[in-house]
Amino acid sequence: MGVTATTIAIDGVGLTFPAKVGAPTRALNNVTCRFEPGRVTAIIGPSGCGKSTLLQIARGFLEPTHGRLRFLENGAATERPKMSTVWQAFNLFPWLTVIENVAFGLKLAALPKADRLARARKAIGAVDLTGFEDRYPRQLSGGMRQRVGLARALVMDPDILLLDEPFGALDAQTRLVLQEQLAALVEASGTTALLVTHSIEEAILLADTILVMTARPGRIADEISVDLARPRTLATTHEPGYAALFDRIYGLLRDEVMRAMVIETGVAAQ
Repeated sequence: MGVTATTIAIDGVGLTFPAKVGAPTRALNNVTCRFEPGRVTAIIGPSGCGKSTLLQIARGFLEPTHGRLRFLENGAATERPKMSTVWQAFNLFPWLTVIENVAFGLKLAALPKADRLARARKAIGAVDLTGFEDRYPRQLSGGMRQRVGLARALVMDPDILLLDEPFGALDAQTRLVLQEQLAALVEASGTTALLVTHSIEEAILLADTILVMTARPGRIADEISVDLARPRTLATTHEPGYAALFDRIYGLLRDEVMRAMVIETGVAAQ
């Protein structure tokens, strides 16, 4: 993965979705935060709080209703860095093999075949799927398919890696293994990463900074630094510092989840 000195600056960002019927939906309200280079930032909050919306604004897929998104290098504006995204849905092409799926972006970029296959094999090896290059997605487990999705993102050598609930569709055991694997990959690369998750454990294991969001309309309730030593593994969850962080984040989230439930109940009753 690439290493960038670019900071993503989000200043007073809000986003309201218009409605065909009824009132518009205000997804985000006055969000201000920074995603610093070489750090992993996790975004956590109740369902519907705008976590993925914020990620899509950073990615350039959505334009905020107000506020601004900037990319800064040494305090000065710079161009948008290279980004790759890993989604919760596997989004693999079923008619392509593993290596063809991983190399797809490189093919679009018109890299010579030998170069793109070499890079694809390296990325496949990084996620421990060597030997499965010629398999099709239907021949893989859910965890293996998500590792292919991760390899497809890594092969593009992004400056910034965006992870939108990457393990949300997996069983608990597979999720734990992939969390450790992703933590090792990110730590080794020193890349900038943004992670959207519902899992407090995942946020603590992977992130340097955790942004806790409020119920809709989403804003930043707190910014928490994770000072636990790396590398982090499942054993980290037994450390006293982990328990203190978990309790702090859970305390914030519990209140916001309750608020979100009240909001959803009110909407359903209308």
